[in-house]
Amino acid sequence: MRFARPAGLLLAIVAAGFWAVNMTVLQPLTEPVGPWPEALPGNNAYWARDLRFASIVAVVLGLLLAGRGDSWWLRPAVVLGGVWIAADVAVDRADPTGTGWTVLLTAGGCAVVAAFALSAVLAVRRRRDAARPGVHRRTLTGAACVAAAMTLVAAGIESPTDREPELHPAAFGTATLLLVLAVSCALTAAPAPTRPRGWLAVAVGAASVLGVLFVRVTSPGGGLLPYSLLGGVLLTGVTLLAWDWPGGRPAWSRHGLAALAALIVQPVLLFCAVIIMMVLPIARSLTQLAGNLAINAADSDLLHSFAGVLSGLGVSLLLAWPSVLAERPAPVASPGS
Repeated sequence: MRFARPAGLLLAIVAAGFWAVNMTVLQPLTEPVGPWPEALPGNNAYWARDLRFASIVAVVLGLLLAGRGDSWWLRPAVVLGGVWIAADVAVDRADPTGTGWTVLLTAGGCAVVAAFALSAVLAVRRRRDAARPGVHRRTLTGAACVAAAMTLVAAGIESPTDREPELHPAAFGTATLLLVLAVSCALTAAPAPTRPRGWLAVAVGAASVLGVLFVRVTSPGGGLLPYSLLGGVLLTGVTLLAWDWPGGRPAWSRHGLAALAALIVQPVLLFCAVIIMMVLPIARSLTQLAGNLAINAADSDLLHSFAGVLSGLGVSLLLAWPSVLAERPAPVASPGS
């Protein structure tokens, strides 16, 4: 995609803004007042944290899109994501609220994205070795799978009451940002920019937005149907956009099998990741470090966003096949582009 770099940076900046607003506006809504045992929160109490971590993942994916999957962008971006999460815990412990903090955190996030992009561009210009063709396409396809899995998680985020007026727009906005990243990464991973792929990306994006709306309207208790429909459209769209088209048209049987396999594998992987989160005290430790009240012992402190990343990485192993991404490798951009 010709505009991958500006699009990726713009989406990363938007994600940084989402993170700042979430921290100063949404996070205080999820923190119960008072140290009394009867006030201990229950399942999904810290839904704002999940959406905030999803925004951090969106920052990483946006930077990866801006670098077109180049390893000189990928590895530092993953490190930046880990550092950002650590900073998130520290800022959460300080309990910032108000417009001033929102502006300050937004400006700080945008400055980090800009500084990272400038450093990555300079590093790529200094390197002498050329990247191998095809490697970037697999990386971008994997990023699209992670973004798609995170879209499903963000779209289905719930709270203990599901009555907060801020919950639905926050979940919809975060999920929409992630699905735009999924479509953009998949389109950038295509072997060549063509008009049919461009129109297909628009169709997949529009259908996915409707799918996110369907999930939010039926949440909570909507069952598996809304998630299955959204996952089917988005994951199938990733393969249609990113994979090679032998003879100039999609191999529908191959896409159908991949979509069916992904629809089965992704929920299983997500369920396994949630079980891991229940066994390992990752979310509970983050809650303590952030100075928030512990979840009631009868409930579970889970980090659904982390489970979504794990399931997305698992799906990427299924959909980023070398055999479907190496027939016509995308041309490697010059370091200065």
